[in-house]
Amino acid sequence: MCECHETAAKVEESFEYDRLESLLQGFLGKKGAMVPILQAIQSEFGYLPRPAMEYTAKRLRIPVSRIFGVATFYAQFHLHPRGKYIVRVCRGTACHVRGVSKVADRMQELLGVGVGQTTEDLKFTYEEVACIGACGLAPVMMINDKTYGKLTTDKVKGILKDY
Repeated sequence: MCECHETAAKVEESFEYDRLESLLQGFLGKKGAMVPILQAIQSEFGYLPRPAMEYTAKRLRIPVSRIFGVATFYAQFHLHPRGKYIVRVCRGTACHVRGVSKVADRMQELLGVGVGQTTEDLKFTYEEVACIGACGLAPVMMINDKTYGKLTTDKVKGILKDY
């Protein structure tokens, strides 16, 4: 059995179906509740675990593909565990002109992950976004709700040490 199937089997085996069932009780029988259900599941578990989506499909008597379709359509939903700290590096025009590429490369090197990936210890998830809206601080990144501007490759290591 490959590692990915072993990991999936462990998640399903240890999944807390009672917790999920309690959560679903408030939504059963309500029309148009798919997005709120997925939001509640993600809020409870930190992401949308596959066993949760499969169980939810059974409870709602709908194809699991419909749940996956909604979950993958909206950017707010995540199918894999995310880090405690979400690092968002701006890739907008102002940041690009001011050298964000080198900053992004350094950040990925320090974290040991690529775009959209989470560190093994679930401490950081690294993302690149189109614009943070702080162009005057370019190049800029955010860690959760805190903004860091006028970045250099030398500054990012010090910033990460605070986390």
